[in-house]
This record gives sequence, C-alpha cells and structure tokens, in this order.
Amino acid sequence: MFIRNYLWNSQLFKRIKKSCLLLATLLLICACSPNLNWRTIQSPEQKYTALFPGKPDKLDRLIPFEGQELHQTLEAVKIDDDVYSISTIELDSAQNNLVQKIVSQLQENLIERAKASGGTVISEDAVYQNSGHQKFPSKDYYIAFGANGKVQQAMRVRWIVRSTNGEKNWIYQVSVLHTNKDVSDAKDFLSKEEYANFFNEFYPE
Repeated sequence: MFIRNYLWNSQLFKRIKKSCLLLATLLLICACSPNLNWRTIQSPEQKYTALFPGKPDKLDRLIPFEGQELHQTLEAVKIDDDVYSISTIELDSAQNNLVQKIVSQLQENLIERAKASGGTVISEDAVYQNSGHQKFPSKDYYIAFGANGKVQQAMRVRWIVRSTNGEKNWIYQVSVLHTNKDVSDAKDFLSKEEYANFFNEFYPE
C-alpha cells in the first residue's frame, strides 16, 4: 500500500503508521474517478490553503517524539495512480529545538529508504509563496523507489517550515506519490502541469 511504501520506520511515525494505513485503505476504496476535480481547500487550523485535485480525507493524530507528543495532521486524496498529500506537524514555542531535528529525520529517512531500494534522489531549488504572496526559497526532491533495477514508485516532495509570531512552528510536507511502474525519469514525470499545480498552489500563512 502507498503509505507503507513511503512512510518510514522511525520513532516519529510508529503510532501514526496504523492510522495512515487505515486512511490509505479508505482512499483506495473511494478513488474511482480518472478526472482531476481541482478545488481549493482551506485549513485554518493548519494555517494553509491548498489546491487539491479531489476532496481529500483528513486524519489527526498525536505522535510521540523524544518524550513529547506532537500534533500531526494528514490531508490526502488518491486519483488513479497518484496520491496527493499534505502532512502538517504543529510545534509550540517550547518545542523550537525540535524543528530542525524533525525536518532532518523526515528527509534523511525517506532519502535513505529510496537509496536502499536502488532508487535515485534529485534535488532542485524551488520557490513557494505564503498567503500574502511573498516568495521564499525551498527545495523539491524527486525520488524514485526501485526494485530489481526498475522504478517501482516515484515521489516529489517539499518540506516547508513556517512560524507564527514565534508562538508556533509548522512543518509541512507537501508530496505527490505516483504508484505505477510506468516512470523512467521521476523528475521529468512529476514536473507535469497537474503535479506542478499542486505544489505551486500551496500557500502557508
């Protein structure tokens, strides 16, 4: 299943793995339309507005990390062979020291998983806009998960950290996972307009 293949075996995600598998099952059952039905989704609690190609399912969980509980939210929709998702981890000001640790762990575990599978990872400078349309630098990662020398899945992912007046921090993981084996070049494939729209129309506060 798609969640099992790109969520990793780290302490941060032990408790959300089961609930994500349940969400994955729901998405697989409900996703039957081949058409992209773009709609703007506002998530005031998670401090962002996004453009999804269908109505996403939402999952909220508390997850343990270094003896603390963090609030994590996942919004995701499956359209044919693609899973569009936005994961949000909310941190208060007392947890500022965890921000970089969490981001590094998310990145390293996913990238190492891809390399261990015989896949590839390409990073590229990117730009995102906040809700006020101010531009900020970021990076996009194009990841191919391999098996037997062939690409099995492809993923494009972007991590963004935002702060609200020093009171809270928000870690966003914006991603598209392509679950078909028809990809020869992850970067070229996931740069298509329908995928670029999802990333370009994500606006955190």
